[in-house]
Amino acid sequence: MTQITPQRPALDALQALDARDPLAHKRAEFLLPPGVIYLDGNSLGALPAAVPARLDHVTRQEWGDALIRSWTANNEGGRDWMALPDRVAAKVARLIGARPHEVAVGDSTSVNLFKALSAALAVADAGRRVILTDADNFPTDLYVAQGLNALLGGRYELRPVPAADLSAHLGPEVAVVMLTQVDYRTGERLDLAAVTAQAHAAGAVTLWDLAHSAGAFEVDLNGAGADFAVGCGYKYLNGGPGAPAFLFVAERHHAAPVALSGWMGHADPFEMARDYAPAAGARRFVVGTPMVLSLSALDTALDVFADVDLGALRAKSLSLTETFMALLDGIPDLTLVTPSDPSRRGSQVSYRHPQAREAMRRLVERGVIGDFRTPDILRFGFTPLYLSHAEVYHAAQAVQDVVQELRA
Repeated sequence: MTQITPQRPALDALQALDARDPLAHKRAEFLLPPGVIYLDGNSLGALPAAVPARLDHVTRQEWGDALIRSWTANNEGGRDWMALPDRVAAKVARLIGARPHEVAVGDSTSVNLFKALSAALAVADAGRRVILTDADNFPTDLYVAQGLNALLGGRYELRPVPAADLSAHLGPEVAVVMLTQVDYRTGERLDLAAVTAQAHAAGAVTLWDLAHSAGAFEVDLNGAGADFAVGCGYKYLNGGPGAPAFLFVAERHHAAPVALSGWMGHADPFEMARDYAPAAGARRFVVGTPMVLSLSALDTALDVFADVDLGALRAKSLSLTETFMALLDGIPDLTLVTPSDPSRRGSQVSYRHPQAREAMRRLVERGVIGDFRTPDILRFGFTPLYLSHAEVYHAAQAVQDVVQELRA
C-alpha cells in the first residue's frame, strides 16, 4: 500500500486510498457495532464473524452430541480436541516467523512468560546472574521475573534500564535480556533483530514479549535468531477475551528444562506414567488440559490471516498511523509520544494530554473507542484488517473536538 505524505490529508484523498486497499475486503470478516470506530484492538481484538458459529458448533455438536468422543479423531463423531493446541500453534507460527514445532499454545501470557524465563535462565551461562529488562516494560513481565527469582532464592538480579540504554548494560553478567517489542504505552517498536544480535554478541539469551506485535505486523523470530518469545491471543489475533497465549522456543533450546511439567506436555499423556518424559518440540511446554472453547475461538479467529500478506499488513498499519498523526499534528494540549520514524513504531499512536482520562471518556461516548493509560496517555490502536483511512479521519476529528471542548 502506498503511504501518504505527512501533510494533513483530505477526506476524499483518504477515501481514494481506501478504494485501493488490498486488505479492504477483510472488514467483512469481522462483526463490528454500527456507529463505532474501534481503536482498541491492541487491547481486545474485534469479533471475527466466523467465531460465533464455530463456538455454537463446538458446544452443541462436539460437546453436546459427541461428548467425550471429541477428544480423539474417530468414526464416532470425534473432533480430535487433543490436537487442537498443535493446530493453533501452526497458525500462530506463520505470523511470528517460527516453525510449528517451535510454538506451544495454552495458558496466559504471564504463565508462559514464567515457563519461558525459567527455560531461558536454564540455558544461559551458569555464571551469569542478571535479567536485563526495559524499565518501562509491561508490569506483569516484571512481576513474573520478580516472583520467579524469589522462588530461585534471589539468585538473580532483575535490572530494569531505559530501553535506549540497553546496549550499554549488556555486560558479561547478563544472563537473559527480557523485552517487549512494542511498548504498551507509547507504541515504540524495538528492532528485534538488532537487539537480539547485540544480546547474543554479549553472550546473553533473549526473551521477547510479542503481545503488541503478533498480528499487527510481520514478525520473524527465526530470522532474527531469537531464543524465546511469548504473546497473547486476544489483542491483534482477535481470539476473544482471555484467549490462550503462545510460547515460542527456538528448536536449539528444546532440551531446556520445563518448569511446569504437566501431563499434556508428556510424550504420551494417556500412558499415565509416574515420571515425566517431555513431548517432542515446544509441545512439552503445554501444561494442562486444552481449553477447548477458547482454543476453538482462537483457531477460527486465526483463519482471518490465512490469505493476508504480512507485508501489506505492515504497510497499511504504517499508513493508518501516519494518517492519524498527520491529522492531529499541532493540536494544542496533545503531545505525541509515539515515534514518528516508521521503523520505530508499532501499530498504535499515543498522546499525552493533561485531562487524558476525561478526554477518553468523552471520545468513547462519541463512539471512538481507544483507551487511557496512567497517568496521562491517550492510546489508540490501529488494526489494519478492519480499519479504514476514512475512519481514522473521523476519529481524528473527534479527538480535535474533544480537546477543544476541554480547553473551553
